[in-house]
Amino acid sequence: MADISARDVKALRDATGAGMMDAKKALQETDGDLDAAKRVLREKGLASAAKRSGRAASEGIVYAYMHKPAPNYPSKLGVLLELNCETDFVGKTEAFERLAKDIAMHISFADPAFTVRDEVPQSVIDEESAIYAKQAKDSGKPEQVIEKIVAGKLESFYKERVLLDQEWIQDKSKTIAQLLDEAKASMGENVSVGRFARIRVGEGAAR
Repeated sequence: MADISARDVKALRDATGAGMMDAKKALQETDGDLDAAKRVLREKGLASAAKRSGRAASEGIVYAYMHKPAPNYPSKLGVLLELNCETDFVGKTEAFERLAKDIAMHISFADPAFTVRDEVPQSVIDEESAIYAKQAKDSGKPEQVIEKIVAGKLESFYKERVLLDQEWIQDKSKTIAQLLDEAKASMGENVSVGRFARIRVGEGAAR
């Protein structure tokens, strides 16, 4: 078995946000291979990610992302993101800040209106459903399939407008919710989006 140093454990904790004993055990299982240890933590953590979702996440950071089309071009689009975790230690890691940056960048491009489905007002759901039903009826669809069509279009609406349902711009094989689940797995804590604000110069101004 490889000799696991405190420096190795710290490096793994900084990269993943995992607890000290979990990090040491993962390194022991992989003979000190840092990349393999990261995979072990991720594989073990995914199984319990759902349990972590119910735990309080009152620590974290507020991350500011400013989008610049070119290095010398002024920023005209910015995002403020509150990303939460359970402990101050995880909130200070490079992995956590990198996650915040990835999500903030995603928000700047994808422009979600809500964080989770529960935030979508019922009035909005009713209005969208009525529009989809009328479109289906006007196109001659039979009554018995209109309900399924409406349900399918609502799913598309959620995937377009709800942050956690959106496909991650850097890897469309996963959603933002799945990205957060992976973070919970590797960091060993509940990780969640608290709130966000996306601001573009000129939006909301009288035209």
